Amino acid sequence: MYLLESCAVAMSMYSKIPMPRVEWNEKNMKYAMCFFPVIGAVIGILEVLLGSLLLKSGAGKLFFAAAMTLLPVLVTGGIHLDGFMDTMDAVSSYGDREKKLAILKDSNSGAFAILGLGCYFLWSVAVWSEVTLDMLPVIGCGYVLSRSFSGFSIVTFQAARNSGLAKTFQDGAKRKNVRITMIIYLFVFSGLVLWLNWVLGLASLAAAAVVFLYYRRLCNRQFGGVTGDLAGYFLQLCELAVLTGIVLAGRLL
Repeated sequence: MYLLESCAVAMSMYSKIPMPRVEWNEKNMKYAMCFFPVIGAVIGILEVLLGSLLLKSGAGKLFFAAAMTLLPVLVTGGIHLDGFMDTMDAVSSYGDREKKLAILKDSNSGAFAILGLGCYFLWSVAVWSEVTLDMLPVIGCGYVLSRSFSGFSIVTFQAARNSGLAKTFQDGAKRKNVRITMIIYLFVFSGLVLWLNWVLGLASLAAAAVVFLYYRRLCNRQFGGVTGDLAGYFLQLCELAVLTGIVLAGRLL
């Protein structure tokens, strides 16, 4: 029963998917992060279904690309984009560590956040406009991979501060079990993308790995650890990098 509650906690926190009301407690928080990639699976399935429908129905490239870009935002409510925007402001401030952490906590969005979000959506629409039907299953798996890497970082990286969403999940999580679960997700879906299409799969894994290494370096050098905003920033970058890698591999190789 507590595993179902853990799933409901993860779904209600990181998505707009309707869930029964569950009170957070020590028991269901232990494994909540284990279900984080499940949200990615839901998004991936919806993307494949919607993308297949639009491509087979002859929808225009711009309409298709805009719909595919907005679907994950509708499912998640934009919670990870919020972290992306906050991180854009913090990194672009060129302040010291404390100033950057303070910017992450600031609810106001600065110029770099708005500019970064605009560029993100513009690039996403551009890349989606080049997607073909055979790419969709591999792209769908990318939403699970990005959340598996993000969840792994939450229970593995040092926390940048003693409060916040990442710290809450760190303190509540059964870290070893969550870490093992994330690794299982990564192995299973890495194998799946390679089985679906080894060229596109290899491109998606390479893109995800490069962004993860950049994210780890960013957390350690500029922030002294991970926060919820940084994890969201990574997730958004990872999704876009995976999408870009798949399209480039599909078009050029």
